[in-house]
Amino acid sequence: MFIKICGITNEEEALLSVAMGADAVGFIFAPSPRQVATGAVAQITSRLPGEIISVGVFRDSLPERVVDLVTLSGVKGVQLHGSERPEDAAFIRPHVHFLVKAFSAGSPMLERAGEYAADALLVDSPRPGSGQVFDWATLGSIPRTDRLILAGGLTPENVGEAIAQVRPWGVDVNSGVESSPGHKDPRKLRAFIQAVREAEEKLTDAANDFPPNAGSPLYNWQNER
Repeated sequence: MFIKICGITNEEEALLSVAMGADAVGFIFAPSPRQVATGAVAQITSRLPGEIISVGVFRDSLPERVVDLVTLSGVKGVQLHGSERPEDAAFIRPHVHFLVKAFSAGSPMLERAGEYAADALLVDSPRPGSGQVFDWATLGSIPRTDRLILAGGLTPENVGEAIAQVRPWGVDVNSGVESSPGHKDPRKLRAFIQAVREAEEKLTDAANDFPPNAGSPLYNWQNER
């Protein structure tokens, strides 16, 4: 299962996240307590293992500026976390390896998710960045994709339940593994990733009980590497 640790602000915590088993690290370029300078991101991305997906998070930036910052920072992917249009995503898409379009839970824009041609769809709480959990049952009414990333108030304590209920392709965590805004707690990081892997294993065991050709409820990110 794909695990993204977002809101990374320094090299030490980026490398720690990777060492503990994260598949991706996110850097926030939008105004935020966790916003990080382009030059600092460039130094970090140059140190990351090649298989790790580095993601720049943007909110309502001009697509031309997004592409410029991707080039300068060295990130491999972009997460659009605002009210960007499908044509903005289309402009950016050729310049990145991985494009994520984020939506707030309950947003009417979710009905247009398929127009963005993104590699993954991320659903966050109605107040992105608030660390608040939303009702996961509401996800049953949105167009499903093989690559649904669940975010919004996830913690080491609740991520296992979230995975069991939603069965997403991936999970995204920020404040749920912090000691303070912009600073990751190593113990929480370890506990979160361990909880994800344990929940993943349970779903894998359940999938093995399915009859042939019945399909699996779990997407294995490792198969894409």
